[in-house]
Amino acid sequence: MSRFRIVALLATTLWSATAHADSEPTPTVTSPDAKVQVQFSLSSEGQPTFEAFYDDQAVVRGALGLEFAGSEPLSSDLKVVDTTRRHRDETYSVPVGKTDSIRDHFNEMVVSLAVRNDSARKLEIVFRAYDDGLAFRYVVPRDDSQDAFTLTEELTELTFPGNPTARLLPLNGYTTSYEKYYEKSPVSAIDSKTLIGLPVLLEPTSSTTNDTWIALTEANLADYAGLYLAAAEGRPNTLVARLSPLPGRTDGAKVVARSTLTTPWRVLLMSDRLEPLIESNLVFNLNEPSKIADPSWIRPGRTTFPWWNNYILEDVGFEPGLNTATHKHYIDFCSKQSIEYHSLDGTDTAWYGGPIRPNGPIDVTTSVPEIDLPELLRYAKAKNVRLRLWMHWAALKPQLDEAVATYEQWGIEGIMVDFMDRDDQEMVAYYHEVAQKAAQHHLTVTWHGAYKPTGMERTWPNVLNYEAALNQEYNKWSKIGTPPAHNLNIALIRSIAGPIDYHHGGMRNVMPEDLKVSRSAPQVQGTRAHQLAMYVVYENHMPMLVDYPEAYQGQAGLDFLTTVPTNWDETRVLVARLDHCVVVARRNGRDWYLGGMTGSDGESVDLPLSYLGEGRFDAKLLLDPPEGHPTDVNERRESVDANDTLSVRMSRGGGFVATLRPE
Repeated sequence: MSRFRIVALLATTLWSATAHADSEPTPTVTSPDAKVQVQFSLSSEGQPTFEAFYDDQAVVRGALGLEFAGSEPLSSDLKVVDTTRRHRDETYSVPVGKTDSIRDHFNEMVVSLAVRNDSARKLEIVFRAYDDGLAFRYVVPRDDSQDAFTLTEELTELTFPGNPTARLLPLNGYTTSYEKYYEKSPVSAIDSKTLIGLPVLLEPTSSTTNDTWIALTEANLADYAGLYLAAAEGRPNTLVARLSPLPGRTDGAKVVARSTLTTPWRVLLMSDRLEPLIESNLVFNLNEPSKIADPSWIRPGRTTFPWWNNYILEDVGFEPGLNTATHKHYIDFCSKQSIEYHSLDGTDTAWYGGPIRPNGPIDVTTSVPEIDLPELLRYAKAKNVRLRLWMHWAALKPQLDEAVATYEQWGIEGIMVDFMDRDDQEMVAYYHEVAQKAAQHHLTVTWHGAYKPTGMERTWPNVLNYEAALNQEYNKWSKIGTPPAHNLNIALIRSIAGPIDYHHGGMRNVMPEDLKVSRSAPQVQGTRAHQLAMYVVYENHMPMLVDYPEAYQGQAGLDFLTTVPTNWDETRVLVARLDHCVVVARRNGRDWYLGGMTGSDGESVDLPLSYLGEGRFDAKLLLDPPEGHPTDVNERRESVDANDTLSVRMSRGGGFVATLRPE
């Protein structure tokens, strides 16, 4: 089936008759497989609440409500006036993703509420139960007596029975690029002053009363403020919502809505194992369908990125830097290695002139004098390489319409937009504006210095990646950098939210204790196989080759990283063990690619191959050697079929990759 033909293979959408609260004292919705159940109720004070179960175990209790400027909160003295239901079972194709098609299968319940003594004030709470989790959102119907809603707080509270252990990202504030290290804490021990970035992973521990894994995040963030969490002071095991504030406001405003107010989905993925949470497409499903009628022009691929290595070159007859000769040298490398794209970025100066962080007007449709842009565009086209353009969001904003039209005329493939570092309502709207206008001019988008994914890549499949992570650039200036344990957390926690833009392809591999900080030609932590595995383990549809051309000459793994696909037909997470290892298998056509990574210790895994299908496969593995330098790689070949098991040993900070092709 073509990835580029959006087609419903199976679609069922049914609305039930409405049911008044009196005939249904406990409105309940259950997932299609009956494992997830949500029971709605009102507290004695008339506050909306719910309790959720997974496999008959109570996993979370929720208290709900919204607070507005100039009126009483919609969190008490409410009554149920209606309950409606809907069912959907639809499978649709996906042009870019970890699978080529996705099933959207859920049962939905809408609980309509009104204030007891003011029936004109209404609130709807929508619950969806999927086999892999639940989602809920608020809807405030339009009130003709008001010109606008000014939301000052979302009063969502989530209480978790027992005392699960949270893997969380503590942030300094709402102006953030999510560039922090993950921490581990019992929910009861989280400081109430800690602002928590999403996603949050809750793992069952010996003190919990169930064995359910839960991941908390949000989906379909549009025209709203980004969601964070914090521990509720004085209420054990409870996390409360925090919204990113609108900049420049002194009235506490978080969201201003001029018609119906519809919040993003609050998502709780659930499973008895960690692996399905990473495989899940729930966040993706909760977004609006694609608005790009024909996405065939969207072509994921690899790109070079000279900024990371600081424009280092070796044995060339010119001065490396932000100039035509340097970029032609990179284009030659891309052409030789079949690397689809090359990025124009910058040093301390952007390719379009001025400082990386603009402090005045800058023209993003011109280049610095040292770059002959028409000649570079001609040269890249002749070499069958397309250019991508990095830019600061504030430099792009005043020229957005002109810039994207110009880039299309130039034949640019896409843009990397950087340094947003916010997810308030205004910035969220900017993301969607850029995605829409880029799509109109056949440009892909990568978000750097960004908030976490919320699934907008379903609506705008030209959005390929989001950073929202402490990235391998930190090896350039931090003594900690990105150790293997952190890289593993990216795979097991951050990746639950969606695709990631991570700095792949560094060739100077060292162990954490040997890291030497350098802004030029930096090192990367973990073995060569650990770094190669990122191209499979991470969902990254525009992976970088961040090193300079000469750094790749004669290096083990170059053939793999220049041929591994960047778009997938199927994804299976085979092993996911926090603090230990991850193994992911992805299919492109009939070929399977496996990648494994470890943290601070070595690991051995036995991997059944039952998913391969019929026939025998030639398996080529690149492995950590038992002894040697972190840059060393051993190669192993096997002939395997679906009845076999692949046994792999990974070193500390190590990994492996395997390519399995039909014989």
